[in-house]
Amino acid sequence: LRLKVDRRALIPRPETELLVELAAQRWAGAPPARILDLGTGSGAIAVALATRFPDAAVLAVDRSAEALDLARENAEATGLASRIEFRLGNWFDAVPAGTFDLIVSNPPYLTEEETAATAPEVRNFEPVTALTAPEDGLADLRRIVVGAAGRLTGEGWLALETGIAHHPRLSELAAAAGFTRVECAQDLAGRDRFVFARR
Repeated sequence: LRLKVDRRALIPRPETELLVELAAQRWAGAPPARILDLGTGSGAIAVALATRFPDAAVLAVDRSAEALDLARENAEATGLASRIEFRLGNWFDAVPAGTFDLIVSNPPYLTEEETAATAPEVRNFEPVTALTAPEDGLADLRRIVVGAAGRLTGEGWLALETGIAHHPRLSELAAAAGFTRVECAQDLAGRDRFVFARR
């Protein structure tokens, strides 16, 4: 997929590409009917999953109107504008009632110190609000895990890109939220990067 990127959102990383691949693998059988992309940014995840699952209804949410504009541009450029619904809002606040088969998110998860240590092309040109989260980078991840528990179908999956030190705490949060199956996976560099949870 060819995607437009600029200052309005994060540049998609190989880690996010792998997140999409790993999430799709969990639906090797019957495809998901409803997919939710939280914090869509450039729309990379929504566009990729709409391409991978052509019969799925995809909802993409972001709290940045500028990021949503960019995501819409990418959906239009890839011929998927009619397949993806975009909503402005903060995480589940913008999500209508109902459940989803797959909820995916690459939320902000860096600490302020980690953001300060990123390369200049990251910290100087990408939105800091899309990089950094309070509570040691866990604030948005926590909100997503708790909110997703009541938004997934019985066979649904939550798929998250995370910080490399977050997995023990996220596993605890997922269990407390009612998830009975939690899987962690590594990125291409062998670092703990992804969490998948199922009720």
